Order: sequence, then C-alpha cells, then structure tokens
Amino acid sequence: MSISVAEPLASKVWYDEDRLWVELADGRIVGVPLKHFPRLQLGTPEARSRWELIGPGEGIHWPELDEDISVAGLLAGARDNTKWGREHGSGD
Repeated sequence: MSISVAEPLASKVWYDEDRLWVELADGRIVGVPLKHFPRLQLGTPEARSRWELIGPGEGIHWPELDEDISVAGLLAGARDNTKWGREHGSGD
C-alpha cells in the first residue's frame, strides 16, 4: 500500500495582533507567532496586507517587507533565522 501526500498549499493569509494565520488548500489553518518573523511583526498593517502567493501557494511573499515564507517551513516550525531576524527578536 502506498500513501500519497500532497504538498501543502496556502490559499488565504491574515493576522491578528500576535499571529500570522494561513489557511491551507486542504482546509487546515495554521497560526504562528508574528515574533518568529520580525519583518512581518515590524511591518505596517498595510505592508503586511499586501502579500502574494508564490506559485500555486507553496509560499507567501511580501514585496514591501522583503519576506518570503514557505508553507512547508511553517508546518515544520521554521522561523526567521537570518542575522536580521536574530537581531530583531526571532531567535528566542
């Protein structure tokens, strides 16, 4: 028996005060702390609202904030581990 696992794809993105929320094409909803992604946390609400899907939804891109997040990375618990991210709070 073999099991086929589809690549997780984002279909919708939104925020509250503390979290980035991503709805996946399969209906799951993932919430992660904004502090894991300082560029998003420090960005204006307007800049955060201007996101676009990468490809069919395998990632999310914020042009004004120079931020790209993969859906697979979100599901794996990834956060901004760049020097910029560590300096601005995601390395805790």
